[in-house]
Amino acid sequence: MARSKSRKIIVKGLWKENPVFRQILGICSALAVTNLMINTLIMSISVVFVLAMSNLTVSLLRNVTPPRIRMMVQVLIIASYVIIVDIMLKAYLPDISEALGPYVGLIITNCIIMGRCEGFARSNPPWPSVVDGFACGCGYAVILFLVAFFREFLGFGTVFGMSVLPAQWTRWTIMVMAPGAFFMLAGIIWIVRSFEKKEEEQITGRS
Repeated sequence: MARSKSRKIIVKGLWKENPVFRQILGICSALAVTNLMINTLIMSISVVFVLAMSNLTVSLLRNVTPPRIRMMVQVLIIASYVIIVDIMLKAYLPDISEALGPYVGLIITNCIIMGRCEGFARSNPPWPSVVDGFACGCGYAVILFLVAFFREFLGFGTVFGMSVLPAQWTRWTIMVMAPGAFFMLAGIIWIVRSFEKKEEEQITGRS
């Protein structure tokens, strides 16, 4: 029973309630740090960690947190984990920390994290809350990687910094600029919604 519930939560986080292309949340970092895949990888790991641990902590404290100050408590919890991530990056990956700039600190304001803490962890036990945080974080990461892959591939001709296109290939400068991120994210959302519409039409036709 517990395994079945965890599976449903994971499917929701990755697909049915994906925070980026379903709920259009957390797109600031999706547009800001996806010009290189290595930056995207670090940001994704950071968000997954903060989201899962924040959900766990909020769930553990849900019965002792006064309702009127719960939002402040949640922000404090999220900020604590973001500070841990920021310190670790500066200590062990200073170059990437500098490249990400203020966007690591802005994880605190990521709507996905506050939304899952308030909408799920506050009213569910610890384990489902951790699974929910991990699944939503991975759903966020998948979209970021898709955007980052095409932006780096078409914009720089590289994947994780390794050249994969010949020197004669004309780089798409727009892909390393902010508009490139908008185009890629819009394209992904359009493709997903198109498949959904076809599936709904097939189901309606069968019924």
